[in-house]
Amino acid sequence: MDPLDPSTPMPLGPALDFMQHLWALNHALERTSLQMERDLGVTAQQRLFVRCLGKYPGLTASQLASVLHLDRGTVSTALTRLEKKGLISRRRDPRDQRRVSLGLTDKGRALDRPAAGTVEHAVEHVLGKLGPKRIDAAQDVLVQLTERLSAALLPR
Repeated sequence: MDPLDPSTPMPLGPALDFMQHLWALNHALERTSLQMERDLGVTAQQRLFVRCLGKYPGLTASQLASVLHLDRGTVSTALTRLEKKGLISRRRDPRDQRRVSLGLTDKGRALDRPAAGTVEHAVEHVLGKLGPKRIDAAQDVLVQLTERLSAALLPR
């Protein structure tokens, strides 16, 4: 086994092998996100926000954070960037001035369509090749891992 030869398999055990794949996925997501920003003007996360608001116009920032399982501060920062780019608008609820709903602008609606080179395009392609049982199994692993890691962050 030559550790300097990149073609040499170096098994680390089930957990570490799985983590290798997670880190490779994370790296691919980051690279794709950078490419999307160059090509489309938005990162992968920003595009996810646009796609969600296209499906559910009128969401609040808190609702969007809940749907995407993200911190409200992260969502707020991204929404400010999207607003500066002219992709989203914020509207005060006339019945409750504290409530601000989100929507897409014309420019945002133009971006809210399937596009090659995006993360969701790659996900749709892969999911289209898998059967429902494999998709359910993969989602189950991701959900359980997320729950386990999130529980580990809770104060003890």
